[in-house]
Amino acid sequence: MTIPVIMGPQGAIPTSPTALNAALIAGVQATNPGYTANLPGSLIEDISSTCVGALASIDQARVDAINSVTPYGANEFIANMMGAQFGIQQGASANTSVYVIFTSSAGFVVPAGEIVSDGNYTYVTQNAAVCGTNGQTPLVYCVSPQAGSWAVAAGAVNKILTTIPTGVTLTVTNPSAGIPSVAAETPQEYRARILAAQTITGQGTPTYLKTLIGKLPGVSQRLLSILQVSGGWEVICGGGDQYQVAGAIYLGTLDLTTIVGSTTTARNITVSITDAPNTYNVTYVNPPQQLVTGTITWNTTLANFTNAAIVNATGATACTNYINTIPVGQPINETQLTDAFAEAVAQILPPQYLTRFVVSISINGTVTSPTSGTNIIPGDPESYFFATSSAFTVAQG
Repeated sequence: MTIPVIMGPQGAIPTSPTALNAALIAGVQATNPGYTANLPGSLIEDISSTCVGALASIDQARVDAINSVTPYGANEFIANMMGAQFGIQQGASANTSVYVIFTSSAGFVVPAGEIVSDGNYTYVTQNAAVCGTNGQTPLVYCVSPQAGSWAVAAGAVNKILTTIPTGVTLTVTNPSAGIPSVAAETPQEYRARILAAQTITGQGTPTYLKTLIGKLPGVSQRLLSILQVSGGWEVICGGGDQYQVAGAIYLGTLDLTTIVGSTTTARNITVSITDAPNTYNVTYVNPPQQLVTGTITWNTTLANFTNAAIVNATGATACTNYINTIPVGQPINETQLTDAFAEAVAQILPPQYLTRFVVSISINGTVTSPTSGTNIIPGDPESYFFATSSAFTVAQG
């Protein structure tokens, strides 16, 4: 016999005894024509009722099992299995922890799950890291799988317990003291972390890569862009250690063949990343600089206006700041440039009295006009605009 699963807003719903009884009788009658179980006081009816009671218990067990497949309703074993699916170890948010630095050859990948020790306790790395140009990783967060609280002295974590690939030299140390556990993670806190992991939003390759790369020291957010180009994705990044940038791309990409460089090959940076025993070449684009200069002529209807010099200096600074905040690959918008100027000088010259504003922009020494019908001045899609402190000449006229 087959009892369908009935789902409601709160999960699986138990089947009613009446429906179970009907299904049981139908099943018996299918193989025993003429079977009758509704005669009162009969042995057959007594057996049928007993069987319905057993079916109700079995059906309730099935309902409980289905409804337990949730972080808040699962028993401890299933909750731990759910955590394992997402790589969430119980106690990882509360156990004694320490930040370490690994040292190896530039471009070497230290995987998540590496086990290190201070000689008494072990600690597990919670994320992968890549050795930079100086041969060192950024700080890597490690958590002990053991509950409890103890001190971890600076420099004490210097042993690597997981197997190191042949021919690779890898060392570890903790530059600062560890963080003793304050209190053990409660089952409720663990269940909440599992639920959070299950509900996290998938954002796709571009957003994920920008997040990973943007966390690296020295990377300029305005010089970071992921372009969709023919054949895959083009990663543009200015600043940061080239091995760590390439390492972030490697760790955040499912298929490295989808990462392509610039057709202007002189802009490409190619780095070898070693994830033992294999080595992979990762290419990204170093954005060139486009030098911006400009002249601005403004005027006012105010008679005997005496603060022209202040307007000139304040407006020039505002225009420079605007240029130096434009993200890589994005155009200059003369409307935004005008607004930046007017807002900066508003306390000196209210906007209603700014009656003339004429701007001329040069890119790398060449006067460049907006695209016809717009106020947009595009540049090289792989480059960024830059203006020095003396880039703009501003005058009343």
